[in-house]
Amino acid sequence: MIFILNDLTPVEAQYYLQHAIAPRPICFASTIDKVGNVNLSPFSFFNLFSANPPIVIFSPGRRLRDNTIKHTLENVKEVPEVVINIVTQDMVQQTSLASCEYAKGVNEFIKAGFTPERATIVSPPMVKESKIKLECKVIEIKSLGNDAGAGNLIICEVLKLHMDDSLLDENKKIDQRKINHVARLGADWYCVVNETNLFTVPKPISELGIGVESLPENIRNSKILSGNDLGQLANVSEMPIVDATFSDVRLKEIIQYYSMSPDEMEKELHHYAKQLLSKGCVREAWQILISAY
Repeated sequence: MIFILNDLTPVEAQYYLQHAIAPRPICFASTIDKVGNVNLSPFSFFNLFSANPPIVIFSPGRRLRDNTIKHTLENVKEVPEVVINIVTQDMVQQTSLASCEYAKGVNEFIKAGFTPERATIVSPPMVKESKIKLECKVIEIKSLGNDAGAGNLIICEVLKLHMDDSLLDENKKIDQRKINHVARLGADWYCVVNETNLFTVPKPISELGIGVESLPENIRNSKILSGNDLGQLANVSEMPIVDATFSDVRLKEIIQYYSMSPDEMEKELHHYAKQLLSKGCVREAWQILISAY
């Protein structure tokens, strides 16, 4: 199906976009008004946009129901400061509770059972239960429209980052497996980032990959190797050559068994290479693919 966004109601457009553009990290924003009332509210229209200067942006949208604005937006207009508390799995239910539309002046820290913790630079308190907290100053608020559903970009400069020691290794580097980030999907769906769904993808930095178009035709047009498989193979900096020292029992079995049937042998080699690529064994997969020719 093709959706013309202008033909959809704002509710329909938000429904499809929030399902399609996901997962989205959650900004749990703590703000304060000019008389000292604290507000705590989550927003999934949020991300990092610059490292130098360190800029994050989140966007409280105008309510679809009645086109009113949220207390968070009112607060940062009065006091341009915010603490962004990162949401993890062990606090997601409380975070959801804090999203209730309580009346102005109601403290969501109390309603959701979170512990306020004094920030070191800005006025709003931090959420003690959050393992990652960003003290920020608001440098710009950009309205994206006046109709219901329109966003308001709150552009923030991160002044100080608080990181729980339990997330760091002995070299003070973050162990991604320990955070358990929670992210927003569509409707009532969420997801959690943990060891069961984490994987690494080597990123080309100093060397250029040869590119899919440079792969041998039989590999490039394989009916067995997927686009992801081809991407791994094409991410090498130069075309591999046969390594005379490479030895593999399964390779020998395939060549011996299918030597009289080149087409079947190629299929088996591609299947085996695919298995190796699924384990991240790119060098070995290349040797399987080129050793028999």
